Amino acid sequence: MTTANQIKDVQPIRDLEKLNDMKWSLKRHCSERDYIMFLVGINTGLRVGDLLKLKVKDVKGKKAVTIKEGKTSKPRKIQLTNIYDELQAYIKTVSSEWLLPSRKGDKPITTTQAYRQLNKAADMVDIPDGIGTHTMRKTFGYWFYKQTKDVAKLQLILNHSHPKITLQYIGITDEQIEDTLNNFVL
Repeated sequence: MTTANQIKDVQPIRDLEKLNDMKWSLKRHCSERDYIMFLVGINTGLRVGDLLKLKVKDVKGKKAVTIKEGKTSKPRKIQLTNIYDELQAYIKTVSSEWLLPSRKGDKPITTTQAYRQLNKAADMVDIPDGIGTHTMRKTFGYWFYKQTKDVAKLQLILNHSHPKITLQYIGITDEQIEDTLNNFVL
């Protein structure tokens, strides 16, 4: 299966209970590192490649950081305020320069390892297929849209070229838009 298919096939976690189950499972069945990876991923919308490149010094004591995105080479400011306390507590336990260190040598975990851990956690709480590293980014997008209904801002955050791409990416379908409009009254 190609990377493009993996990205296309994965879905956001649309159920808040399942999202909380996933957090619990990562802490219980995987590790604090994997939980923090997921937490940062679903709260920032970073691509996994950018997430894994983060170093402790990049985020230590900071409520916002600017990174250069790997895919687009564009600068992107990410907010860490809402996860600051958990992130800082985790950093105190890390003895590597990498935020998400591998147990094999002094480097971050690989995207393959991230994928394995996410799937292991998902299996433990009966989240069906369709989980991948891009699930974190899509979940961020889905919940950002659900809370703000601001597709234009989300498009900018995710660096998409068109709002339609953003809606497709987070799995908002024409049917869901119609359902919203059916309940719309002035």
